[in-house]
Amino acid sequence: MNEQQMKQLIFPFSAIVGQEQMSLALILNAINPSIGGVLIRGEKGTAKSTAVRALAALLPPIEVAVDCPFPFALAELPNDVWSAVADKSEKRAAPLVNLPLGVTEDRLLGTIDLERALQKGEKRFEAGLFAQAHQGILYIDEVNLLNDHIVDVLLDTAAMGVNIVEREGVSVQHPARFVLVGTMNPEEGELRPQLLERFGLAVDVAGSPERQTRTTIVKRRLAFEANSA
Repeated sequence: MNEQQMKQLIFPFSAIVGQEQMSLALILNAINPSIGGVLIRGEKGTAKSTAVRALAALLPPIEVAVDCPFPFALAELPNDVWSAVADKSEKRAAPLVNLPLGVTEDRLLGTIDLERALQKGEKRFEAGLFAQAHQGILYIDEVNLLNDHIVDVLLDTAAMGVNIVEREGVSVQHPARFVLVGTMNPEEGELRPQLLERFGLAVDVAGSPERQTRTTIVKRRLAFEANSA
């Protein structure tokens, strides 16, 4: 399945009914990630995850160094970290990285490649999710259930646009510019006010009580499932 076929399987952003504030907040952050991300709060069934995946499909292709396992442009490659990278660029789809709730700080920031250290005695950096999300979207579903320290790290890196890692004598710095999107259901617990205020935008969403709107939602979903193209 090629890239175009994959995009056809994603419910289109323009087909989402209502939720104008959520759509606007996502678009603004896609245009300018330095806004600081968006937190979307609402009950289940309000198209939060659907909107995030649909937005990722709208992002333009990014320039990436050929053979680089992460979405870094040639000018952004960290020195002495990844080898055998060609001196040419290629176009790739912007990444959408889902952050698991049980993520550790090492998995997020990156850490030392222990296997290489044990086998070859070399200290080598193994990049984390920040590197994978560069030039794309970093999505945290149920952000209110994440460890507060992890949320702090997320917001700090999103604000700086750079990931700095100091591990076991290895110092690595690489760009980490991404659209930060967090979603949550307030019924499952709130986010601490100190963390809430650090998101650039926060939007509350709710299901529409109007029969016509709900009918349109169902019809569009059925039409998509019948013929996604």
